[in-house]
Amino acid sequence: MSKTADSAPAPVRVLEKTFDPAHFEEAWYARWERDGRFQPEGPPSSPRFVMVIPPPNVTGRLHIGHAYGRTIEDILARWKRMGGHRVLWVPGTDHAGIATQMVVERQLAKEGADRRSLGREKFIERVWAWRRESGDQILAQLRKLGCSLDWSRLRFTMDPDLSRAVRHAFVRLYRDGLIYRGRYVVNWCPRCETAVSDLEVVHRETEGTLYRIRYDVPGVPEGAIVATTRPETMLGDTALAIHPDDPRTAALRGRTAILPLMNRSIPVIEDPILVDREFGTGVVKVTPAHDANDFASGQRHGLPAVVVIGPNGKMTNEAGAFADLDRFEARKRVLARLEEEGRLVGTEKHLHNVGYCQRCDTVIEPYLSTQWFVKIAPLAEPAIQAVEDGTVSFAPASWAKTYFEWMRNIHDWCISRQLWWGHRIPAFTCENGHVTVADEDPTACETCGSKTLEQDPDVLDTWFSSQLWPFSVFGWPDDTPDLRAYYPTDVLVTGYDILFFWVARMIMAGLRFTGKAPFRTVHLHGLVRVGGEKMSKTKGNVIDPLEAIAEFGADAVRFTLASAASSGPTVSVERGRMAGSRNFATKLWNAARFTLAQLGEGGGSEAIDRARLSLPDRWILSRLDAVAGDVNRHLEGFRLDEAAGAIYGFVWHELCDGYLEMVKPVLAGVDAAGADAARAVLRRCLESALALLHPFMPFLTEEIWEKLTGRSGALIVEPYPAATGAWSDPAAESAVEALRSIVTRVRNFRAERGATPTEPVALSIDPASPSRAIVPDLKTLAPLLRHLGRLSELEFSAAADRFQDVVAGLGLGLALPPGASTDAGERIAKDLAATDDEIASLRAKLENGAYLEKAPAAVVEKTRRRLRELEEKRAALGAARP
Repeated sequence: MSKTADSAPAPVRVLEKTFDPAHFEEAWYARWERDGRFQPEGPPSSPRFVMVIPPPNVTGRLHIGHAYGRTIEDILARWKRMGGHRVLWVPGTDHAGIATQMVVERQLAKEGADRRSLGREKFIERVWAWRRESGDQILAQLRKLGCSLDWSRLRFTMDPDLSRAVRHAFVRLYRDGLIYRGRYVVNWCPRCETAVSDLEVVHRETEGTLYRIRYDVPGVPEGAIVATTRPETMLGDTALAIHPDDPRTAALRGRTAILPLMNRSIPVIEDPILVDREFGTGVVKVTPAHDANDFASGQRHGLPAVVVIGPNGKMTNEAGAFADLDRFEARKRVLARLEEEGRLVGTEKHLHNVGYCQRCDTVIEPYLSTQWFVKIAPLAEPAIQAVEDGTVSFAPASWAKTYFEWMRNIHDWCISRQLWWGHRIPAFTCENGHVTVADEDPTACETCGSKTLEQDPDVLDTWFSSQLWPFSVFGWPDDTPDLRAYYPTDVLVTGYDILFFWVARMIMAGLRFTGKAPFRTVHLHGLVRVGGEKMSKTKGNVIDPLEAIAEFGADAVRFTLASAASSGPTVSVERGRMAGSRNFATKLWNAARFTLAQLGEGGGSEAIDRARLSLPDRWILSRLDAVAGDVNRHLEGFRLDEAAGAIYGFVWHELCDGYLEMVKPVLAGVDAAGADAARAVLRRCLESALALLHPFMPFLTEEIWEKLTGRSGALIVEPYPAATGAWSDPAAESAVEALRSIVTRVRNFRAERGATPTEPVALSIDPASPSRAIVPDLKTLAPLLRHLGRLSELEFSAAADRFQDVVAGLGLGLALPPGASTDAGERIAKDLAATDDEIASLRAKLENGAYLEKAPAAVVEKTRRRLRELEEKRAALGAARP
């Protein structure tokens, strides 16, 4: 690997005996930041790689979902940086309108005040004060995780330049005829007292009651029977509707009904769009102020809209005797009155979808109010085209289908919110009712010149500003150097749950305002679960990433999250896996300590003399080259789990448990040339392993790198290992893998016979076996095979009768010497029980359809392979049972 110049004094090349990440993590992050490592440095001709962080809410604390997404981004950023790219990863936070306002309102409530008593201006000052004091905690927490963000470009969606961008976008859309104001039925949260978009409503199937109510119709003795789940809204009915072709309701045509409880005459209208003649009684109540479909029908038929439920969820004066009651209390009272009057003619249980506010879980009320909307269809068409023609791609690619389905059925977007914290709508109404929308506050009405202007009190939906994030952070609408250099971005990483909230809107906005899609690739990751279950305080399974970092270290948390990064919708993480990742870090730490002790104070030679390489040397170098290729390929495909697995397998099983054990006799032997060659290979392998692992575990690898190379703070910009093929050696791999398989079989043979791990074993290898092509290499490796297998005898001949176990495929014969110490019965019984338990567990997993569908194919295949191995082991144990 190339050396990076550094003026710092050479560090002491000794690692502490005990691995403790708390001793170095914060120091390394401060060093990288001080050295400007997170800024997009490099020759102008070098490729660039740009991402913007999905801005966390300014109210936020780092949760496991944040940690997961930001770990993915940081791995990509560090990998690209080491690959020679000028990497820019822009940090920032979102003002989070509703969430932030609720936090500050809760503070005021504790003080016995509320925002209205404070007034708008004072309240906004209070929110800004809160933001300055505690609003950026999550940024410090991202540093703890190791995120290599360019903090010199930190942005906040309410910064003056970003606020100007938001206003400019609103003005442009308004002047292009794509923003309009109108009175429509919207989703309304009575607790937040604001409109919310369709996407901010969570629908849950709920068991309710369907009430059948009789309306009197003069001239029709039986009247009309109407079914509803919301009887309190009937107080706002302004018509009954029937289908013109339904013979059941022919007697009602042209009639007038009497609204129960209100004694108001309402017409019977014919509406084939609203009424499904195949469903129910064929008569539908029409409440234009409290149902979107009814509102559309009212528009078609010129019906009045009577608002009987107010913005606070209480009944209005239009509800007559029920005024000022909570809507659910009013429901009870209405039903009681209907029953008293004999108009409640039936009830039945009814499953239906009920909408809840995503923010506070209050039942959403359809509510007629004046709001601002974006006309979406003209924006959606080019955004659909951008994905169809490959300008924007999704990873996994299957998300494109979901994107198309939503975009082709998209509705206009309600963008006004009845809040105080946020970007206030730049629309000013004069005393004559004319509206002026402008980039700067107007001094006079642009239509009539009136000086009396009042700004719209509403603010914009938070997602309106968020949709501009990929280009507003670079100075748009100005043509800045950063905008020219770094937009469009390259990759967006975010959870699939905000594909429509944010991703689709960014694509639409980017194309509309800049003429370019805001990113080339969207990596949509799954949502984090603990052991497959949603985290819940009541279940006691919540993982706080900050607590986990304190317990296991940031590297272990990151590696666990990366290892779990499958392509499915659910990401399963457990504390036990974090402990396992810490064990992995400790394993590497101890291997590095061993290596440093072998290399000595001078660090050993970096040059490798091919002529002096042993088969194990050639094997590990070949495996290193192959793993480098695998890791890069997996990262290119956003399969961080596969990349992490490849590195883990190489470091733990091949480097530490394999090569280190093979070369210990060489390093302690009399062959100085062989020992020097082994040291050079060992150094090369450790250097490359650290570099491969750095994007995943940056702190640990930088700490070891400094001790190994003498170059401080340099690994972050070292070249990332790539497969060259120069060290590829299939023959060496075949020979050493055969040796390792034989050693494993010898160890299993002891266990199956109940022998101690140190009991010598006699081994024969048949030169005429199916594996005979590697026998010459195995003869070369005979001293190593004797050492690793603790063999009393090794012969290359067909297995004689004295051998107690024969493995035909490998041509092996194995035997314990006469009188060997064993407790075979007890050991085999325990091993059989454990093996049976694991076999049962794996079989159950492979019979689980959900596992087969959701788990990556490689994981399923690994499970099947493990099951086959255990079944073979069980057969051998059964045969060996005394």
